[in-house]
Amino acid sequence: MSLDLEDTTGAIIEAAIEVHRELGPGFLESVYESALVVESELRRVPFVRQYAVPVVPRYVEVGLHRLDLFVANQVVVELKSVREIAPEHFAVVRPYLRAVGHFHGLLLNFAKPTQEIKRVLARQPPR
Repeated sequence: MSLDLEDTTGAIIEAAIEVHRELGPGFLESVYESALVVESELRRVPFVRQYAVPVVPRYVEVGLHRLDLFVANQVVVELKSVREIAPEHFAVVRPYLRAVGHFHGLLLNFAKPTQEIKRVLARQPPR
């Protein structure tokens, strides 16, 4: 399934809203991640769960980070279950975007009575 960026983010948002509608707030991020995986599979949204991204400063791999979801090889999705999305959450997603060479991400917060969705853009387009 090939989706353009708008279709991809729309599909992710629709799946997240359905998960939130079904579960409501109060669970750990890992529960929402599992539920979002199920919902994404039902909707045939292509993704990789816990996508491994090497951390490579100065051309030396110093570690691995795992993205919650990497959808359609174009959107980084970071899940939260926090009172408020803070600037630090955006600051964490931007390096993930650089690491995968993409520009768009979504922060999904499941802790509120209404699903909270924030778009995250890399400060510079990938090279």
